[in-house]
Amino acid sequence: MTTSPRADGIRPYRLDIPQSALDDLHDRLDRTRWPEELPGAGWDYGVPAGYLRELARYWRHTYDWRAAEAELNRWPQFTTTVDGADIHFAHVRSPEPGAIPLLLTHGWPGSIVEFLDVVGPLTDPAAHGGDPADAFHVVVPGIPGFGLSGPTTDRGWEAGRVADAWAELMRRLGYERFGAQGGDWGAAISRELGRAHPGRVIGVHLNLLPGAQQTSEPTDEELAALDPGERERTLASWRRWTAWERDGAAYAMLHATRPQTLSYALTDSPVGQLAWIVEKFREWTDSRELPEEAVDRDRLLTNVMLYWLTGTAGSASRIYYERAHAGSVRAAAPAEPSTAPTALAVFPAEIQVPLRHRARRTDNVVRWTEFGRGGHFAAMEEPDLLVGDVRAFFRELREQG
Repeated sequence: MTTSPRADGIRPYRLDIPQSALDDLHDRLDRTRWPEELPGAGWDYGVPAGYLRELARYWRHTYDWRAAEAELNRWPQFTTTVDGADIHFAHVRSPEPGAIPLLLTHGWPGSIVEFLDVVGPLTDPAAHGGDPADAFHVVVPGIPGFGLSGPTTDRGWEAGRVADAWAELMRRLGYERFGAQGGDWGAAISRELGRAHPGRVIGVHLNLLPGAQQTSEPTDEELAALDPGERERTLASWRRWTAWERDGAAYAMLHATRPQTLSYALTDSPVGQLAWIVEKFREWTDSRELPEEAVDRDRLLTNVMLYWLTGTAGSASRIYYERAHAGSVRAAAPAEPSTAPTALAVFPAEIQVPLRHRARRTDNVVRWTEFGRGGHFAAMEEPDLLVGDVRAFFRELREQG
C-alpha cells in the first residue's frame, strides 16, 4: 500500500499482501503435479523430488508469511519512479549523525531479504557490539524487474542503467556522496556505479567480482610471473570456472535467450519457482548437502515469496537478456577501468573466485580479504564476516581522508 508522493517523488510504502494471494498459493501447493525421477539420482539431475516435497510441505503448513512480512515492515520503505521504473527500497537511517550513506544491492536469485541480518549492525553498530564511528545510513533497493520493484515495462534495464538509477535515487535522498556494496548482479551494478560516477562514490565493496576476470585461460607466461601459491590458486580457480560453465550456467543462458518462455512455468507453479531458486542456494552456498545448512529455511522461503507474490520470475530474468543483447549500450562496450577504491571480500564457496593479478587491471583494488567459510549469498550465510569487512574498508577510507 502506498500514500501520496512527497515533493521529491518518494512515496511511503508498507508491505501488505492480500490474504487471497496466500490462499491461492496454498491451493496451488495442495494441487502440485509432481514429476517422476530416476531412483538414486540425488542432485545429479537437479532438485530431488523427496527434498522438494518436504520443503513444499513446510512452505504450505509451517512457514509464516505474516511474520516475515512484519519483519520486513520494520524497515522504513518507499517507492519512487526513476527513468520510467517504479523502484521499491528500504531507507534505514543510523542514529549516528556522522554515518556514511551506503547502498546495498542484491542479485539473482536474491532480493532485499538478503540483507535482513546486516542492516541492523551496519546502521547501529553500538547496539551490536561495534564502534559507533563505523555507522552507515543504509539504502536497500530492489533491482528494477525484481520483486517489489517489478515488473519493468520497457527494454534496456542492464547494470549500467540500474547504476544510473541508483545515482538518481541517492540524489533524491539527499546523499551526494555514498558507498556501494553488492554481490552477483549487485556487484555488477555497484562496480558500474563506481566506474560511471566516481565523483560521488566513496568506495565500492564487492563479494563477487563481475566475470571474476576469468574470460580466458591463464597463459604460460602469465602463470610464470606468479608465485607458486598464486599460480596454483589461479589454476584451481580456472578449473572451477570451466566446470561451472559446463554444468552450472544453463540457467543464465535460458535467462539471456528466452526469459519470457521460462516465465510461464515459474509464474504458474509455486513449486516450479521454488525449485528454480532453491537449486542455486544449494549449489552456490557453503553447504555440504542442503541449502539450509548455510541459509535459514524461513529466510530462503521469504526470498522465494517475493518472486512468487509479485509474479516477477520473468521480469527478474530479463537483466540477463539485456546484458546479452545490449548492442551499443555502454554495458556491452569495452569499459574503462574503475577508479573507485574497491574492496573484494572473497568467500571460498563463491561460484566465481576472482584472480587477484587480473582484478587489479580493471579495478582500483585497495583491500582484498579471503575468508575461510561462506559462499555466494554472503550477507545471509556469514553476515558477521561481511559486516566486519564493510566496516573495516570504509574505516580505512575514512582514515585516509
